[in-house]
Amino acid sequence: MGHLFSKRKSRVTEHDKALLQLKTTRDKIHQYQKRSEATVEKDRQLAKKLIRDGKKERALLLLRKKKFIEEQLKKTDGTLDNIEKMIQDIEFSQIEMQVVDSLKIGNESLKQINAMLSIEDVEHILDETQEAVEKQREIDALLSGGLLTEEDETAAEEELDAIIADAIQKRLPEAPTDVENPEVVLPDVPETLPEAEKKAQKEKVAMAAS
Repeated sequence: MGHLFSKRKSRVTEHDKALLQLKTTRDKIHQYQKRSEATVEKDRQLAKKLIRDGKKERALLLLRKKKFIEEQLKKTDGTLDNIEKMIQDIEFSQIEMQVVDSLKIGNESLKQINAMLSIEDVEHILDETQEAVEKQREIDALLSGGLLTEEDETAAEEELDAIIADAIQKRLPEAPTDVENPEVVLPDVPETLPEAEKKAQKEKVAMAAS
């Protein structure tokens, strides 16, 4: 695909030649106008001097020449307008051609990229991505306890309390009996613990489980 973006060799087209010729003509006309304007001003000043010297015939010839040059300058103004318009049209056409060429290159590149990826591949990638996202959500929910309802939490706590109480009961020594007076009954060992001790036992069991 790299060949699509390789640098093009610069070449002079017919449009470039026409554009160069028009600009050269424009520059020559500008130079002609400057020379003509200088000549007109020079003839005007010389005509004034001839009139002061009483040489009216020569002054009239200079004024006629000056008038002719001024008429030519008016014509060159119109020619310049046409040339400038043609230059702008050609330059804009060249920009349009560059845009079209760029669109062609981009379209060809897009076709090649699409050919590298099939619809089945894209669907498979999306499915795998969705499965991974859902699995991660389940893991996050389990870690945060989000899958347990309030009843489940209560049942789990009650089961933990029972395990703790059973563990404590096994650790306590058996209650002694009165050998001389077997009818005497000792008080039963309480099966429940104060809340503070129960909480401490829960923490111990939780630490042992982890």
